[in-house]
Amino acid sequence: MSARLLVTSAGSGASSNLVRSLRAGTASLTIVGCHDDQFILKNSTADRNYLVPPLSHPRWARALRRVVDAEKIDLVIPASDRDVAALSRVRGRLLGRLFLPRAATVERCGDKYELTEWLRARGVPAPRTYRVTDLRHLERIFDRLGNPSRAWCRIRAGAGSRGAAPVAGPGQARSWITYWRDMRDVPVSAFTLSEYLPGRDLGCQSLWKDGRLILVKTYERLSYLGSGSQPSEVSAVGALTKTVCEPGVVEISVRALRAVDRKASGVFAVDLKEDSSGVPRVTEINAGRFTSGTNLLDLTGKHNMTAVYLQLARGGVVDLHEEYEGTEHHYMLRDVDAVPRIFHADEFFDGVEDARG
Repeated sequence: MSARLLVTSAGSGASSNLVRSLRAGTASLTIVGCHDDQFILKNSTADRNYLVPPLSHPRWARALRRVVDAEKIDLVIPASDRDVAALSRVRGRLLGRLFLPRAATVERCGDKYELTEWLRARGVPAPRTYRVTDLRHLERIFDRLGNPSRAWCRIRAGAGSRGAAPVAGPGQARSWITYWRDMRDVPVSAFTLSEYLPGRDLGCQSLWKDGRLILVKTYERLSYLGSGSQPSEVSAVGALTKTVCEPGVVEISVRALRAVDRKASGVFAVDLKEDSSGVPRVTEINAGRFTSGTNLLDLTGKHNMTAVYLQLARGGVVDLHEEYEGTEHHYMLRDVDAVPRIFHADEFFDGVEDARG
């Protein structure tokens, strides 16, 4: 299927990985990129690139529409949560050129506290979470959590574990939130405290059309980029990630997405963390965009998810229904200034001599 695509946040790691997957899955593509940062844009691997105003600028939508018209774009694909939210707000100007979840779904998934409350009210496993309204009430929240030795403090919106950290008590939580309030202008009300989940860090990416599950794959993050310098100890960006076969993760993720939107369409990336009993709990849903490590899912197994997404978006026939590809033992290695590498477990020692004695 030939198509002309516009990929946002061009030049970023997530966008570059998305472009790599798209080209691997569909040969006859013209890919155009856009970004509001001319330096990041210079790193884009798209065929043509455009500098546009920031998302918050009143002329952003008009500039984007000019690019769409000039390049005869068939489909605009967002590469970040901010891009998804911005495109969702102007979807009326891009009719037929977006394959996004409904606006209410995008908004609900954009607020981690509201999402968690929504899921728990519908019986979907998610961490007990309380919003912070006043620094004087932190002791009360810890009491409601059962006075654990560790709780999870994070900002309700955003990506990349921004503002997230484990905290050992109300005093530590107060200091952490105060720092972000005083030094980063983040209001106290932007924070939540939730139960700490010590288990595996899992992910589930799926494609939907009009409420029908089309294709789903699962993965596990084993280590993280920059984790040594982040108080959270984790990140949304895995340094080492592997494919896993976890039907239980699929079952919980599908329940979560059906609870959020019975008519779901587009791509969804669900993050889950295991509790102390090994039960995966949904911590986040990225609605409308591929995970930044999507290469691991697209370049292994039978189906490239970006290629299937493109067919669904363009109205093509996709002969898949609730297809779960539980491919195992494929690994993706990422590092700063390095192209991501994907290899199978059998290839661990190819070209490597063991000199450990």
